[in-house]
Amino acid sequence: MATLATSVLGINFENPFILSSAPPTAKIESLDKAFSLGWGGAVLKTITTDNVEMIEASQRYASWKNNGKVCGFENIELLSHLSIQQWLDGIKYLKQKHPTKVQIASIMAPITRDEWQNLVKTFNKSEVDAFELNFSCPHGMPEKGIGMAIGTNAEISSMITSWVMEVAEKPVFVKLSPNVTNISEIAKAVEKAGADGISAINTVQSLMGIDLDTFEPLPKVNGKSTFGGYSGISIKPIGLRCVAQIRQNSNLPILGMGGVSNWHDAAEYISVGADVVQVCTEVMINGYAIIGAMKKGLLDYLESKGFSSPADLKNKAIANLSAHKKLNKQKQVYPNIDNSLCIKCGKCVTICDESEHSALSLVDGHIIADKSACVGCSLCSHVCPKSAITMK
Repeated sequence: MATLATSVLGINFENPFILSSAPPTAKIESLDKAFSLGWGGAVLKTITTDNVEMIEASQRYASWKNNGKVCGFENIELLSHLSIQQWLDGIKYLKQKHPTKVQIASIMAPITRDEWQNLVKTFNKSEVDAFELNFSCPHGMPEKGIGMAIGTNAEISSMITSWVMEVAEKPVFVKLSPNVTNISEIAKAVEKAGADGISAINTVQSLMGIDLDTFEPLPKVNGKSTFGGYSGISIKPIGLRCVAQIRQNSNLPILGMGGVSNWHDAAEYISVGADVVQVCTEVMINGYAIIGAMKKGLLDYLESKGFSSPADLKNKAIANLSAHKKLNKQKQVYPNIDNSLCIKCGKCVTICDESEHSALSLVDGHIIADKSACVGCSLCSHVCPKSAITMK
């Protein structure tokens, strides 16, 4: 029988699903409910010094949908509104009620040694299991010189990490931004500075859209807007790429995130190097109760593969990632058309013709592939509305 339990830096997670630092982890009462429903832990909404002003905009969310499903989500919300003392009291309450649940304190401070170290020293005395350094919030905080302003600079990231490591008495994860040219370079910098682990990724800086009647950017804040943090299922490919790049360059534990909406997404993240996965936007859309299906799905998958725990799945896909020049370019695949599914719409023929190769034609009611013209690009299989084309 497989188990979902896993251990990272001596921290025991009853399952690898934890909540990201975000609105779903902003209230003690909400965390209590989430833990009761089965989440393995949570990264608390980012705690900062009590002297950092937090005034929110309204509205602060925007989304784009496909057939009613939220595929992308933008957020310009700031950090936690609870005081340090409120968090200390809440953490103690939650640890007493849910002793097996992991609590990770996400922290952020102005760029001074004393303020970062004093914040760490304060939570050293609490029941949190680890720290997550928020070097990556892409909205609001960079204007104050913190958040993504830190995580896009390897030197500053390294410096603050070293300050924290001088005083931290619990494992320290550094949360990185995808809004950089090479995330592995930032990861290597904080690893050299002593970080115990990496969290990746934070949201992608974005502009959700424009109201073309009023020319107001979204989300609208009294006619204005700003660049925000983009999340949801559409950023999973970016998150997977970043986690894989970090894993290719580091052996540090990774808390992976970005577009995780189900067990399958989580398994993909673990296969490219994540030890544990964080979930945010899917919870904001569908609630904490999604954890039941996530846990069951991952457990069933592990058992079907003969894996005893998530640790057996970790890194399984990394060996299959290579440089483009190392890919096997000697073998070619060709389209295989299932005529029982094909509706003879001709879309694949049009797209192939207009996208370089003109290898498909509709002859006597059947799609025919000219192998002398086909290059095996697979575009036809992606545009077919009935999934009638597979590559063989």
